[in-house]
Amino acid sequence: MAKTEVILTHNIVGLGGESDQVRVASGYARNYLIPQRLAIPVTQANKRHLEALKQRRGEREAHEFNTMTELAKGVNKLICIVKVKTGDDGKLFGSVTAGMIADELKHQFDIALDKKKIQLEHSIRTLGEYEVALHLHADVKSTLKVRVESLTPLATVEAPAAEEKPRTEKRGKRHEEEAEVKLKAGKVEKAEKVEKTEKPAKAHKKGKAE
Repeated sequence: MAKTEVILTHNIVGLGGESDQVRVASGYARNYLIPQRLAIPVTQANKRHLEALKQRRGEREAHEFNTMTELAKGVNKLICIVKVKTGDDGKLFGSVTAGMIADELKHQFDIALDKKKIQLEHSIRTLGEYEVALHLHADVKSTLKVRVESLTPLATVEAPAAEEKPRTEKRGKRHEEEAEVKLKAGKVEKAEKVEKTEKPAKAHKKGKAE
């Protein structure tokens, strides 16, 4: 495959930055890089633009460094919540990816971050909270707290209906005692009434006998 040399006029991930002179496939340069003004052919005239390109590159890298430094200070205070589907046992269907975290950062905090800057050392396959490394810049690193929560409602166990407690013998006995007391009181009251009626009668008979 034929190769050609070009001077990059913009930063291209995986290829180089402004002012870099790189070798690429001729078709790639002819059909994409040069038409998109991402690169220019290597000529004596174009080499004169190298200093201007280097200055632009320095300004861009300084801006990126400052931006990422500020981002690093704030992002480690955030908690990014990622909600996923799980089984009844709480296990994830699949795993949480860097792309999912990047999407939630944009959705929750309006932070646009390339998923390649999110470094997952191990796959996240369970619910919980994790510390995720961020490589924001060649000289700037940070961490992000990621909390993985389930979208699947937890199965709820219905509590058994409270059984009505049977009336205790003590309570029934109390009612019996109250009834017995009332009965005795009634008998006493009746006896007192009889006694009151008998006393005048006896006094009347005694008066007649005299």
